[in-house]
Amino acid sequence: MAKSYKELEIWNKGIEIADKIYDVTSNFPKEETYGIAAQMRRSAISIPSNIAEGFARQFNREYRQFLYVALGSCAELETQVVLAHRRNYMSAKNSEELGEKIDHESRMLTNMIKAVSRSLRVNRPE
Repeated sequence: MAKSYKELEIWNKGIEIADKIYDVTSNFPKEETYGIAAQMRRSAISIPSNIAEGFARQFNREYRQFLYVALGSCAELETQVVLAHRRNYMSAKNSEELGEKIDHESRMLTNMIKAVSRSLRVNRPE
């Protein structure tokens, strides 16, 4: 059992995604600084932030809710990556790489949500 959210693979992968998003969006057109680039950064930051905040909560029900928020941020970011690629703000290579990272993170989050949900059923008071 992890003692800190920093030990969680899903948190570390979320940080990697956020780093990559910052790298990629730094090359976006100037007029998108407060548009899609800022939105992508917020979505990316939301993933590990919600994992960390949920982990710090005392109750699995709350943790699960924060994991769902992180999962929603993955879907949001995936949509923004598609749009940024369609607008030619990022290369096909970066789009594909980010898509794979986000998909992997989404699957890990889904598995963690299932595990937390199982523990809620097991630990339910009679």
